[in-house]
Amino acid sequence: MLLAAQLQAVQTLIGLIEKRIMAQHRSNEASKRLQTIPGIGVVGATAIAATVADPTVFRSGRDFAAWIGLVPRQDSTGGKQKLGPISKQGDQYLRRILVVGAHAVLRRAKQNPEKFPWITQLLARRPFKVVAVALANKMARVAWALLARGGKYRPPALAAAA
Repeated sequence: MLLAAQLQAVQTLIGLIEKRIMAQHRSNEASKRLQTIPGIGVVGATAIAATVADPTVFRSGRDFAAWIGLVPRQDSTGGKQKLGPISKQGDQYLRRILVVGAHAVLRRAKQNPEKFPWITQLLARRPFKVVAVALANKMARVAWALLARGGKYRPPALAAAA
């Protein structure tokens, strides 16, 4: 009986928090633009818009992705570049949201491979989770571009249509 009451209280609290997140999302133009990126939902868009108050502090999308912790660590010497695993330094919450969103896009890409040729080709060469992190990196760069330069997300034209 006590557990049921606690569960009901937690569910009510979650509902209130979801309503507040949705209200924040609807009132923020940047958050609405970010939600148009595949793999970024209401929670992700609101979190990115709230965390990144001024996107111009980053010189590029790569700097933004590095701040989140989604770029490979560089172990370069003597002019020879070596890229290692992702650094995982940075905002763990944003990184997790982007990687989970990338997982959703990858599952959709497996169902409709003709709509996602870049992802399908990458999945043929690399493991699923490596591709998920690469896609999360790309999503972060696109998010930075939308925040810094404005505009709306335009999906890439399919290679077959061109």
